[in-house]
Amino acid sequence: MKISDQEFARRMEQFKQEIANAGLDAVIVHGNEVEYANVRYLTDYWPVFESAGVAVAPGADPVLLIGPESEAYAEDRSKLPKIRKLIPYRESAEPEYPGVPVSTFTDIFNEICSGKEVKKVGLVGYASMTLPVYSAIKDALPQAELVKADHVMSKLRMIKTGEELALLREAFRISEIAVDDILEQMKPGMTELEVVGIALKSMYGNGAEYEAYPQYVFCGSGTRHAISRATHNNITEGKLIQLNIGARVGGYSSAVGRLCCFGKMPDKVRDLVSFGLEAHQKTIEFMKAGVPAREVVEKFYKFCQDRGYGDNLLYGPCHGLGMMEVELPWMELTSEYDLQENMTFQVDTFLQGDDFGLRWEDGARVTADGVEEFSGRKKEILEL
Repeated sequence: MKISDQEFARRMEQFKQEIANAGLDAVIVHGNEVEYANVRYLTDYWPVFESAGVAVAPGADPVLLIGPESEAYAEDRSKLPKIRKLIPYRESAEPEYPGVPVSTFTDIFNEICSGKEVKKVGLVGYASMTLPVYSAIKDALPQAELVKADHVMSKLRMIKTGEELALLREAFRISEIAVDDILEQMKPGMTELEVVGIALKSMYGNGAEYEAYPQYVFCGSGTRHAISRATHNNITEGKLIQLNIGARVGGYSSAVGRLCCFGKMPDKVRDLVSFGLEAHQKTIEFMKAGVPAREVVEKFYKFCQDRGYGDNLLYGPCHGLGMMEVELPWMELTSEYDLQENMTFQVDTFLQGDDFGLRWEDGARVTADGVEEFSGRKKEILEL
């Protein structure tokens, strides 16, 4: 499964229109191996080791910008025929590449702007753009205004097309298979990383192109970590086990969060896990097209506070979903947008106790009268 050439062409034309609407002369889109989404959204190119960019101006052919070693790979992968090598996109060990012909940002802006004066350049992927890339742009255009322009791209990515939704559904299908395989094969005494191995074998064996993120398998006190990595810690009977399993398909990411325990789950743990699931389902009930995002959050917080669990909250209750497992828009108390059909979110319910925590997580598409859940199996207390 993949995004069609026609879809890539539509995206680029829409992006050019948004650039013009924003009053920008040009935009440089930045990406790397981890924060790949904006570059891949426009080109299907996914850098490895090196970073990458896309130079776009209204009325001109866009250009894929790569490091000196990626030319053959980019030619085989990119939807854009114009590809230029630039030193600022080289890998972080900074080889010098003597004798390798490369372009500069002066060349790039002359090419996409036809020699016209460039007064205002938008930067997309601002938070991950490297200093060498930023400095090289500034050196090429010392009089130009460089502005953060992620909103120009994010407004395109918030509403998903049929092709995107199909890839998301497939990613969640594979993730749920991986959860099943973990629950069947995981044994007390295994390390968290051994369980991650079960997940990876299952995901790749069922069609994933990659992980959506480093897989979450935590046991005991490690479940308090909102962001963490699996370790060589052993899975132990009577301790809460957090699974957050996510596959990536065709550039689109998923995450399925479930809780389990070998043997009987301790009463204190069961109480918080059960409430977490109840709050998780409430968020899903609150969502539908036309509802202000902030209203969903307000209702979620009130539900938790009224039940006496307000102090267990770290954040909540949703974040955008698409190419990245976490992307815009966030759903927060400061949100100022209404939910629209075909927006996609991770419903992400994270609660912390004194010595354990938990996360229920599922993907959802906003519809006119509610949501389509991309994942919904095994939403129950799992005692193995």
